[in-house]
Amino acid sequence: MIQVIYDGSYEGWLTAVFEIYEFKLQDVVFAKNEPSTALLFATSHFVNTDIEKAKRVSDGLKQKLSEEGFERIYKTFLSEINSAEDVMFRFVKYVFSSSKNIEEDFSNNDVWEVRKAAKITRRESHRMKAFVRFKLTKDQLYYAIIEPECNVLPLIENHFKSRYADQRWLIYDAKRKYGIYYDLEETSTVQLQFNSAASSSKSLTEICDEEEEFFQILWGRYFTSVNIESRKNMKLHLQHMPKRYWKNLTEKLRT
Repeated sequence: MIQVIYDGSYEGWLTAVFEIYEFKLQDVVFAKNEPSTALLFATSHFVNTDIEKAKRVSDGLKQKLSEEGFERIYKTFLSEINSAEDVMFRFVKYVFSSSKNIEEDFSNNDVWEVRKAAKITRRESHRMKAFVRFKLTKDQLYYAIIEPECNVLPLIENHFKSRYADQRWLIYDAKRKYGIYYDLEETSTVQLQFNSAASSSKSLTEICDEEEEFFQILWGRYFTSVNIESRKNMKLHLQHMPKRYWKNLTEKLRT
């Protein structure tokens, strides 16, 4: 068995696919950044990300798939499902080996797995667009902390850049330890150590604008006032807003 070790980026994975074909590597398994200790007797092939190689694989897939079918591969990568890269590679092999479009061939397990993973990522990105709650700091930066099931920041970046084009903001993924920062002109990826207790009253007092806590209280009261107790359907509520999101939602912290 050969461990194909890449840098963890999507372009790195595409480069790895190119080199698997280039060097005719067989019986491969993917690993990010360093060899897996679980495969003691496997040999290793280290991949240096090459944008040109990545583009050649990407262009080849675009010729064989619909736009949506091509995007599903990227969304599967972002889903971070177990062995996502291996599922993607088997799917890509099937794409390149077939003379016709295979997107609807649900008899193939990898076609089905890619579609399911892409659906999970798409659903999570839609939820994040609705569940992001910004707080205003003393230096007039709007920040939000999220912990999505999938790595959706790349998918929601343009939505917030368009919607909040006149404000500086930072959306930080506490699970993956990176964020997207918008400076009124462009967005950039940032790495930082963010206080997990940033929603606490103490934190609000120390870093937030003087009126921020007041507006959070108002928002919490509004949420409570429009909630009709007799029409509460907790099962439906949890379906649309699972509990794992609650700790980063202002209205849940205040009720």
